Amino acid sequence: MSYTPRERVMAAMNLQKPDRVPLMCQFSIGSMMQQLKPSPAEFWYDGELFALGLVELCNRFDFDGILVSLHGHSPDWRDKVISFKELEEGRQELVFEDRQELHSWTDLPMVKYFDKAALKNIDDIDIDNDVPDVIDYIPVSQNLYFKIDKDHPFDIFVFLREMVGNTYSIHGEITSPFDYLLDLLGYEQGLISLIMNPEKCKQILQKFTDGITKLAVEMCKYDIDAIKISSPFAGMGFISPEHYQEFVLPYESQFIKKVREAGKHVYIHTCGHIDDRLELMQLSGASGLECLDPEPVGNVDLKDAFNRIGDKMFIKGNIDSVNSLLYASNEKAEEDVLKIIETGKSGKGFILSTACSIAPMVTEERLHILSKLAESAGKYS
Repeated sequence: MSYTPRERVMAAMNLQKPDRVPLMCQFSIGSMMQQLKPSPAEFWYDGELFALGLVELCNRFDFDGILVSLHGHSPDWRDKVISFKELEEGRQELVFEDRQELHSWTDLPMVKYFDKAALKNIDDIDIDNDVPDVIDYIPVSQNLYFKIDKDHPFDIFVFLREMVGNTYSIHGEITSPFDYLLDLLGYEQGLISLIMNPEKCKQILQKFTDGITKLAVEMCKYDIDAIKISSPFAGMGFISPEHYQEFVLPYESQFIKKVREAGKHVYIHTCGHIDDRLELMQLSGASGLECLDPEPVGNVDLKDAFNRIGDKMFIKGNIDSVNSLLYASNEKAEEDVLKIIETGKSGKGFILSTACSIAPMVTEERLHILSKLAESAGKYS
């Protein structure tokens, strides 16, 4: 039986084996820029242009699904731009009332605020006023935010489904409450506050969770198959398993439950070292896990992960984008990917993917290897 790309991904998320291993990687913004060479500022802000780029990349590299990492694009974004300068090919400067932005093909947007308020100490946080009731921004990176237009929060899912029909699996993305907490307080003070004022941290986390839950439930009303939870700071490099159980698990579990009740899959993406908390992540009720970085970036052995959690969760991973795809020889890259495919095929539900997002400088030629190997070595007998 031949599957469509969407059916292939759905089967894997349902812990079933389709005709072959599905392939679906997350593109970093830098990787999108390198592959597409768009107008960088317009690609960042224009929802239709962003959607077109996602479809182009999915088609070009024969992926089975599309992850939407940014949503809520404003169709009127140009109205707020005071100045738009072309500095050179692939570099643009935008000036808004409160900030200056440098957009390029080589990095995320670099932002300089003209008068940004200093971060507050946790003791000075007024939860009613400093923590939003409605989540209207995505904390993309330090000092970089993507505003969610309240009148157009999910337009991109409509654009994408109109473009691809039922051919491809489309996944949304939301950010963990723990990430919002660290963004509010600053990474260093946020982690210290878990120890110095844990109860107030929990109050802040709960308010963020309430807003994120509403956002996730609304996203589920669109024709998507799954939601990825971006939870990059919940690994061993930042917090202990005990703190994970106290400050991450109870809050992510709340909206995971709501997403599952809405009939959508949901999976957690946590970077780096997570071998000591795989079972805790399973307790969240999530359908699957993404990333599972292997050494040296992380410490997860894929076969061991399948043995421990593979009966209840699908696994999406775990190609090392840097050491296998970027720096390795063609022979070593193919060897690494083939080993992952063979290990994944032995599990219940598996989607071949880079562990974290595709590194910006991974070449087009190297990315084409993935679909070739998924097709030649990924078939289920």
